[in-house]
Amino acid sequence: MAESAEKQWYVLHTYSGYENKVKTNLESRATSMGMDNNIFRVIVPEEEEHEMKNGKDNVKMEKTFPGYVLVEMVMTDESWFVVRNTPGVTGFVGSHGAGSKPAPLLPEEVSSVLHSMGMATARTNVSYEVGETVTIIAGAFSSMTGKITANDADKQKLRVTINMFDREVAAELDYDQVDKL
Repeated sequence: MAESAEKQWYVLHTYSGYENKVKTNLESRATSMGMDNNIFRVIVPEEEEHEMKNGKDNVKMEKTFPGYVLVEMVMTDESWFVVRNTPGVTGFVGSHGAGSKPAPLLPEEVSSVLHSMGMATARTNVSYEVGETVTIIAGAFSSMTGKITANDADKQKLRVTINMFDREVAAELDYDQVDKL
């Protein structure tokens, strides 16, 4: 099978309950084994669950897909070997065994999971500053301009104030929904 030179998302099957341990192990192995250019993000898909208990709203994180971890990586023989042999990983989803390379997730599948977790699909290398003016290139406010009032670089989200009908409207946007002026 031809190796892809671009990073794509793959699904790992893990022992149930070991998802966060696999994430930690894989991130440290990627660094210690010099695979930072091939293994990028490791995500345990989770959602907030609200539960009323004794009149209090308890919030806890529930795994969306127990027993599975997402990894963004460039599939090479070396990166496949590092990921496949991480403690707690039982295999790649979409692999037919015997050393065959797995099929990556479709972009819309990745986008759906990441957006449900409040994360941007693609990491951008652009940095934004509070007070900077940006043009919105996607979404409901497309082609409008706004001023950045908050920046969450980890989640790649911006809070942007847009002037509409002589009123200021705040919008939360992903980095990939805006462009610098």
